[in-house]
Amino acid sequence: MFSAVRRLLLCLMLGFYSVSVFSASHAPKIGEIAEQQTRYIASHFPGRMAGSPAELLIADYLMQQFKSWGYQSDIRQFTARYSYTQTNGQQSEQNVTGNSVIAVHPGKEPQQIIIMAHLDTWIPLSDKDRDNNLGGLSLQGLDDNASGLGVMLELAQRLRNTPTRYSIRFIATSGKQLAAAGASSVLLRMSPEEQKNTLMVINLDSLVVGEKLTFISSASTPTAVRKLGRDKAITLANQFAIPAAIQPDILPAKEGDFYREVVLFDNTGIPVLSVSSGRVEKKQYLPQQRAVSKAFPEGTVHHQAARDNMQYLDKWLPGRIKQRTRDSVRIMLPLVKSLAKAEK
Repeated sequence: MFSAVRRLLLCLMLGFYSVSVFSASHAPKIGEIAEQQTRYIASHFPGRMAGSPAELLIADYLMQQFKSWGYQSDIRQFTARYSYTQTNGQQSEQNVTGNSVIAVHPGKEPQQIIIMAHLDTWIPLSDKDRDNNLGGLSLQGLDDNASGLGVMLELAQRLRNTPTRYSIRFIATSGKQLAAAGASSVLLRMSPEEQKNTLMVINLDSLVVGEKLTFISSASTPTAVRKLGRDKAITLANQFAIPAAIQPDILPAKEGDFYREVVLFDNTGIPVLSVSSGRVEKKQYLPQQRAVSKAFPEGTVHHQAARDNMQYLDKWLPGRIKQRTRDSVRIMLPLVKSLAKAEK
């Protein structure tokens, strides 16, 4: 249950947001909602680590956004554990109660498309992480993963009144670094029939900093489904002159890294399309990466509180947030309509 104080804080935030973003009389352009939501989530909900007060607030905020557009939406709790390592090497086990958000756009048939993005930011796992300013209360996580949430929210807003043959389920998961605990909880609650009827999961993650938008299919994705998802996405990107790339399939061996949720669903035989940004180096795809530079000495802003924030990215990548959120929506909106069999 949310405390009265947290509810009051959220109401104040929502009130501010409704005035500052949605008071314009003109219809928002493609990508405008995604950019505004990305910036708002990053700046107003920093430190949204699984189980933290900020995570509770962002979960409730997302649920209220979905409900305001007429979706059935609720919060699903889960439990997880992780080890924290002190400087002296001593470890302690930490318990977490996290929160994921689900919203449903019902279709006429039982099949469904899932659009997924993780809502949490990095939890420091050691004193070393804290000393290096990785994760923690000040991490805005604009790229990782306010950007994925922003695109998801614009898709939900634009699809709210669109009848579709197949259902669309929007899932904002938490606990990504905790063995994808939120996504795992969602999957465990799905019946075998629901899993069978899930035609594709589209996972949106870290869309801004990498050099190109990239589309990758999970290993078990059938060729026909790959053509409808990954190949259709790159065709749309080429049609709109958006720099993008496709890469070899995501294999289960990558389970411990960026693709936690992807591999989790892939292991059950559910096809996944990973939508992210990154670069290719020596024929290897590096998610969240760009060329090493003075502003990006590690070629990434992954988990870095000093760099993965709105001010830093606006300074060193001017116009990129607007460009990437717009490009992502331009590709994903017609793709999702096609996959869900939207009525014209």
